[in-house]
Amino acid sequence: MAMNSLALDIGPLKPELMPLVLGLVLFFILFAVMAKVLLPRINKVLVEREEATDGRFDEAEVTRAEAARVHAEYQELLAEARHEAARLRQESVEQGTAIIAELRAEGQRQREEIIAAGHAVIDAERAVAEAELREQVGVLATELAGRIAGESVTDFARESGVVDRFLEELRTAKPSDAVADKRD
Repeated sequence: MAMNSLALDIGPLKPELMPLVLGLVLFFILFAVMAKVLLPRINKVLVEREEATDGRFDEAEVTRAEAARVHAEYQELLAEARHEAARLRQESVEQGTAIIAELRAEGQRQREEIIAAGHAVIDAERAVAEAELREQVGVLATELAGRIAGESVTDFARESGVVDRFLEELRTAKPSDAVADKRD
């Protein structure tokens, strides 16, 4: 009995039936209220969250696809701009080359004109100098002949044209004939 009295005094390990039943009834009532009221609300909130998350995910996918499309358009426009820039550079090089060729041709033409004008001036000056030299050589030759002869030969030289014929022969003679004459 000592053991029996010991078993009755253990307290919470051997509960009384009435508080146990009352606790179980209150537990099931609380469980039922939670199952009927709180759990549907919690499920509703979880479903709304999941739908919002899925909606956001779908929106993010659409936004990402739109961003990829815009990026592809940007890359295409950039490639077109690079192509256009290369084309413009090529056109500029071709135009520059054409301009340089035109300027070079114009420079050559002007050079040829300047050279032709220079030759014309030189030829005119040569003709004037040659005429002056003919006159002076004729006068000097006549004076020298007069000194050698001891009398004036000016009238004779003028009338016969000896000096003019001599100068004409010199002008028409080949330079190789003059060298051959000097060697003999």
